[in-house]
Amino acid sequence: MCLGIPGQVVAMTDVEQYLAKVAVNGVQRVISVRLLADQSVEPGDWVLVHVGFAMSKIDEREAQLTLDQVRKMGADYVNEIDAFNSSEIV
Repeated sequence: MCLGIPGQVVAMTDVEQYLAKVAVNGVQRVISVRLLADQSVEPGDWVLVHVGFAMSKIDEREAQLTLDQVRKMGADYVNEIDAFNSSEIV
């Protein structure tokens, strides 16, 4: 199963390459926000992250509701967090 985990944009690390540092579950990683190139992504924004890519921009309320529901999924949530923790764009 593939899940999108809400993460909050901490900083834009390379605007030209569409890279942003995102915090998910206390871990920060650089991810690609290229799929959201037509939207303005800024620090403080919430995005749905899957394996190093921001798939969509969401608001904080939706992020919290999604996190609450995803945590209830148990192993699938843990697997997605593990995938996020092991992914890194260099």
